[in-house]
Amino acid sequence: MFDHFHVIKLFNEKLTKLRRDLQREAEAGLGKPVLKGIRWPLLKNPDNLDDTRDERQRLNEALKLNEPLATAYYMKEELRQIWRQSDKAPAEKALAEWIAKAAASNVGMLQQFAKTLAAHRSGILAYYDFDGLSTGTLEGTNNKIKTLHKMAYGFRDTEFFVSAI
Repeated sequence: MFDHFHVIKLFNEKLTKLRRDLQREAEAGLGKPVLKGIRWPLLKNPDNLDDTRDERQRLNEALKLNEPLATAYYMKEELRQIWRQSDKAPAEKALAEWIAKAAASNVGMLQQFAKTLAAHRSGILAYYDFDGLSTGTLEGTNNKIKTLHKMAYGFRDTEFFVSAI
């Protein structure tokens, strides 16, 4: 099963690489950083953009200047909608539409990601077979245990470690 977090995380990694590549091209052509400082606003959920730091305004300006980046950004927001569907049938339709739209785009990163999602379609849609089950809680608990284990390194008292867990 491929949950929302991991799919969006992978997409954000690809989006970051696209931004870096476009930044290098822009600096070579214009001689100045055009897309500098928008990495985090680009990756954030639009609802979480900080207006006191002008994140929304800087992001909008950068997206106006670069069509491939804007396309990828808006496709990311559409991708999030797959997990917001009421059940599997509309999610399957939304995923198919997203894959078709990404494959038809002129952005290589989106075309490649569309192939990845198409290959893992059943794993993504399995989310609906298990009533929205996610491994997020389990992964969080495992990370806490790993942190406790690192903190307990050197102690001989395994009873303390077990009680801390």
